Amino acid sequence: MSKPKESIEAGTTEIKFAADRMLGRLVKWLRVIGYDVIYGPHLTGYGLIRAARADGRLILTRDRRLKQKQPPEFIFIESDHYRDQLRQVVRECRLKFTGKLFSRCLECNTALQIRPKETVEQLVPAYVYATQDIFSWCFRCRRVYWPATHQQKMVEELEKIAVR
Repeated sequence: MSKPKESIEAGTTEIKFAADRMLGRLVKWLRVIGYDVIYGPHLTGYGLIRAARADGRLILTRDRRLKQKQPPEFIFIESDHYRDQLRQVVRECRLKFTGKLFSRCLECNTALQIRPKETVEQLVPAYVYATQDIFSWCFRCRRVYWPATHQQKMVEELEKIAVR
């Protein structure tokens, strides 16, 4: 296993990740806690290495053969279970996410933007519009997000994982 760069470990740089296609649930949870993670079917083998080098990203992988391809810095994810995977990445990278929860699109990774309530009336269900006041949206994929029970359940899950 290769370790993250010292500058990343020391917290002097905002860490960005490139995750292989075997780590979809880990990707979602890293985005929930506010980290920039690229992910997709094209990110395997040399495609993953190229993408990580192009953007200065730390590779997260379950591919034992990746080391033979002389990748940049990477973390070999040891567990098959996303909770253990998230614990490992938070621990090894010393991730901090105070104030960063729910700041990225869970689908496309774009940083979310606050959107005034009156601009989302046609984009969300009537009940949501009537009961919620805070909205954010992804300008890339046009998804609208709002704090509701699903966010509370995610926070509870993070507490169970004990990464908060």
